[in-house]
Amino acid sequence: MTQAVWIIDDDKAIRWVLEKALTRAGIAHRSFERADDALSALPSGTPRAIVSDIRMPGIDGLKFLAAVKADYPSLPVIIMTAHADLDSAVASFQGGAFEYLPKPFDIDTAVQLIERALAENGGADEAGDSAEALPALLGQAPAMQDVFRAIGRLSQSSVTVLITGESGTGKERVAEALHRHSARAAKPFIALNTAAIPKDLLESELFGHEKGAFTGALATRRGRFEEAEGGTLFLDEIGDMPTELQTRLLRVLSDGQFYRVGGHTPIKANVRVIAATHQHLEERVKQGLFREDLYHRLNVIRLRLPPLRERREDVPLLARHFLAKSAAHLGVEPKRLTEAAMARLTGYAFPGNVRELENLCQWLTVMAPGQSVEEGDLPPEVREAAGETSAIGPAGDWVAGLSAEVARRLAAGEIGLIDELTRRFETTCIRAGLAHTGGRKVEAAHVLGWGRNTLTRKIQELGLEEHDDMH
Repeated sequence: MTQAVWIIDDDKAIRWVLEKALTRAGIAHRSFERADDALSALPSGTPRAIVSDIRMPGIDGLKFLAAVKADYPSLPVIIMTAHADLDSAVASFQGGAFEYLPKPFDIDTAVQLIERALAENGGADEAGDSAEALPALLGQAPAMQDVFRAIGRLSQSSVTVLITGESGTGKERVAEALHRHSARAAKPFIALNTAAIPKDLLESELFGHEKGAFTGALATRRGRFEEAEGGTLFLDEIGDMPTELQTRLLRVLSDGQFYRVGGHTPIKANVRVIAATHQHLEERVKQGLFREDLYHRLNVIRLRLPPLRERREDVPLLARHFLAKSAAHLGVEPKRLTEAAMARLTGYAFPGNVRELENLCQWLTVMAPGQSVEEGDLPPEVREAAGETSAIGPAGDWVAGLSAEVARRLAAGEIGLIDELTRRFETTCIRAGLAHTGGRKVEAAHVLGWGRNTLTRKIQELGLEEHDDMH
């Protein structure tokens, strides 16, 4: 097995955490305590990506980056830096870093970033089928089947797509699937979380910059639009994009070309844009925080990913998948959930959605004492929360869930909830009514308590004709 990723950090704990995470992800790696040692080892075997700290004894991360880029310009280097080191982060980008990883970092985010760096440089080493990394695309719930159908219908199109859904529902995985099943599949898929990049770096990150465009811009740098040429650019958390960059993005979508920062020559952009957000963009438009014209440009086709609590029937399927995946990465037998433990898990609301379920399954694989996972083996917060939910009884579950959802959104500072929640309620009722009557609208209107004209108008207002097979 070749050493796909090198880790360089004088902190043993950081090395250990990254080593364990990469092992679980099936990515080969090698660690160094000093950048000097890594430089000495480069001639005898080049990795596909490097993750390096910025402050170390001997050669620091920036000098190491410069040395690597001089001899291996296409080798992606991820620089780890403390939040206080914003100047260092800027210097990292200007020096050609692939990305910077602020400490303390979320380990899942770190692994995803490393996987993207590997893909940029020829693919993850022996990391298995990419379908393995698409757990959000497992599901038998009607809402997920709607998503699957939409991906199929969009497979021959390069139309712009807006994906909405809470954090952890798998928006990037759906974007990857849209790319993989499109005519652009052989070209790059480039993902950028616009909320994770400091505002003063985001413009250069998107559009690149020319040499000398600003102090410290020692070389021309390609942006994500150029990296995605011919392929797909996924812009996550688009609702957090600064207003001035919204204007530049709108211009690219309208004109099909852009300028690097400090550049005067237009560059053609043959890129499909897929955007995603967990925010209510219509409300942000009303508040003047998001351009209405950009919203309409992005909202050509809209896919809503349901939170896991709206697709509880998928929890057993996903749990078995994640337990098997975790066991394979650790080289052990998969754990099995008893009926009682599975019922308790299914009753849990999963505020972190599919990502939280995956993390929980990894925890159970390591921490549960036996092969059979009992109720008592689940984390206390899951046992207690699920117990409270199940005590409400089936008839009250949706009311309790709605109450919890409203409380969560209000606590997050959201406003204008009624319109969106009403749309979701009416959409659910209409789909259930039509399913109950085999698609016969007159009967569906009757059982729902509406007239046929009201049902027809609601279907049009909610855009259900465009996305559902209704007769």
